[in-house]
Amino acid sequence: MKVDISVCVPAYQAERYLAGTLRSVLAQSFRNFELVVVDNASTDRTARILAEFRDPRLRVVRNDTVLPVAENWNRAVAESRAPLVKLVCADDLLHPRCLEWQHAVLTRDPGLALVCGRRTMVNEQSRPMSVNRGLRGLLGKHASEDVIRRVVRHGGNPLGEPAGALFRRADFDAVGGFDGRWKFPMDLALWVRLLERGDFYGMRQSVAAFRISRGSLTDALDDSGYAEQRTLTEELAATPEWQVRRRDRLVGAAKAPGARLRRQALFLVARAQGERAERDVTAAAHHPSE
Repeated sequence: MKVDISVCVPAYQAERYLAGTLRSVLAQSFRNFELVVVDNASTDRTARILAEFRDPRLRVVRNDTVLPVAENWNRAVAESRAPLVKLVCADDLLHPRCLEWQHAVLTRDPGLALVCGRRTMVNEQSRPMSVNRGLRGLLGKHASEDVIRRVVRHGGNPLGEPAGALFRRADFDAVGGFDGRWKFPMDLALWVRLLERGDFYGMRQSVAAFRISRGSLTDALDDSGYAEQRTLTEELAATPEWQVRRRDRLVGAAKAPGARLRRQALFLVARAQGERAERDVTAAAHHPSE
């Protein structure tokens, strides 16, 4: 059967949240999609969890050996069979109408290369920490040059994580997919290359939930990740076709430290909440109610 959207989930040691991620995809109001999961040679319960799902829209591919993140993400998209693609990390969640909303926007305008929605940040217990986040000044349709200038001015990633984005497979192939030389801004690096192919549309709806967990705290505190972000921003600013002004560069440089601190604070709060939840569970186990 021909499908309109491929939802691609790269999974590695994903036993804790994978089932919830898959359920959020399979519960979509938009029905004409496939769900492709690439298990990156996980050694935990990932394979067993996948075997419990019997939905015919689900297709599972398993790597023989562990691939680097970019290669695994590219493998997931390479397995897609639909003209439109969404990549969802194995601990994130989709709003039930995410595919419906984004499919309508992207298919209505052939000049669009990338559609992104706002997102909600959730903790390890899936409780919201920050709702309707992102896309400030980027709602509606924007020319790619305007978006790139706003990326430079932002000092971080104003477009969001993969679960909030929908793009065309043909554009993904044309720009070469995810670039493994980036770690921290790998998603943003793809978004800006996709914008070489067309315009951007920002949706006011919160279409996905991005999970902040203790496992991702290391990346949030890693200085090398922010150095990569600066390098990417400098490359964008130096590209003549984007027409980035000197003022944009200065604003971005001034805002970057604040954006970094806000992100780190959010991750630290999530860690504290996770540790508190674990203590509560341990206490309940040692002192069961009568």
